[in-house]
Amino acid sequence: MKPVEFVLVGAGSRGAHAYAPYAVNNPNDARIVAVAEPDPVRRAAIAEAHDIADEYCFTSYEALFAKGQLAEAAIITTQDAMHVEPTLLALAQGYHVLLEKPMAPDPLACTRLTLAAEKAGRHLVIGHVLRYTDFFSTLHDLLQAGKIGDIVTVAHRENVAHWHMAHSFVRGSWRNKAESTPMILAKCCHDLDIMVWNLGRECTRISSVGNLNFYQKKNAPAGSTSRCLDGCTVEATCPWSAKRIYLDLEPWPEAAKVAQQTGEAPNVWPFNVLSNDRSYAGRVAALQDSPYGRCVFHCDNDVVDHQIVTMEFAGGISASLSMHGLSNDEDRSMRYDGTTGTLHGYFNANGGRIEIKPHRGTPEVYEVDGRSGHGGGDTGIMQSFIAAVRGTAAPKSSARESLESHLLAFAAEEARLSHNVIEMDDYKAALRAQADQLA
Repeated sequence: MKPVEFVLVGAGSRGAHAYAPYAVNNPNDARIVAVAEPDPVRRAAIAEAHDIADEYCFTSYEALFAKGQLAEAAIITTQDAMHVEPTLLALAQGYHVLLEKPMAPDPLACTRLTLAAEKAGRHLVIGHVLRYTDFFSTLHDLLQAGKIGDIVTVAHRENVAHWHMAHSFVRGSWRNKAESTPMILAKCCHDLDIMVWNLGRECTRISSVGNLNFYQKKNAPAGSTSRCLDGCTVEATCPWSAKRIYLDLEPWPEAAKVAQQTGEAPNVWPFNVLSNDRSYAGRVAALQDSPYGRCVFHCDNDVVDHQIVTMEFAGGISASLSMHGLSNDEDRSMRYDGTTGTLHGYFNANGGRIEIKPHRGTPEVYEVDGRSGHGGGDTGIMQSFIAAVRGTAAPKSSARESLESHLLAFAAEEARLSHNVIEMDDYKAALRAQADQLA
């Protein structure tokens, strides 16, 4: 069977380092035949890695799609605010699309993309990679098998490590809601998707509280400066020090060893978004003039640093999602309580652990490995998407299913800001009316 051919729109961290490597490692399954990327270094790196001819290397998605349909499928991994137009163009030209999450920066745009995919009769698969991990697949199968009876309550917790919060949501591309999306969408549409998948029913109402409490100028310690390398007197003891994170690589001991041996940080996130030059001197230069060198208390961030969402699902199931950016560790934890037992789950970059504790009987423990990207989800979603394009298997999630979790995130943000409980039927009806007007 010949490989499925792709065009890649956006060769940043997710495009170049999460999805594209699958084609290199599995040449009989996938081949990237064209790339659109404005950064010349990233564009050249993709062209070299995938042997793409110069005539199929473009500086913009407009130029790529002006050539007509060049492949069966498109991987679209632009910044969040740039998802809509290239996806609509790709679908209209006949591409199946793997689109990085979140779908779009507002609920109406997400609805438009879903309707466009359904009208075109093409697969639009959103990068909800957690569905494709061994951990969450195992957890889902255990719940579906009735290991804890009928689910009554759910509690998910997203613990965002303090350095990750600083990198992405204080200094980085997702720090400002107007420039990207609400943090509950950018970070937690994964978790909401998992809940919707596991429960298999619609949310009926939703409420939320949360705010930006810590990462503000009012909390800047005496002696701090606007940049960590500008003579800050507290840098040596600051957990958010850019020097500690990007130069010393303290949160990543293995990466520090690689840097000592090679003189460069590994070509993985988050180092590969700091600068194209991963040498020590290159990283120093980046910290002197890029957003990543700023003090976390002197940034232009406005997204929340903690938020709690409460939901009621059909059948009276109660669920909550807690997210915060002050964790020591980067992990997710979850608890499902059912009529005959309780499930505890713990998931991090190394895999996870699932414990089933029946009300009566012998507890069960499942240790799940997952040391590759997103616990194996990056590879898993590519395998599933390719099977869907070939027509040998249905996709594990459709655009319509992904729309559900996105609408929950947007409704949660509206509930947080308005201090109201959102009735999801009313919320969806208003969106459908807006979409109908645009049709």
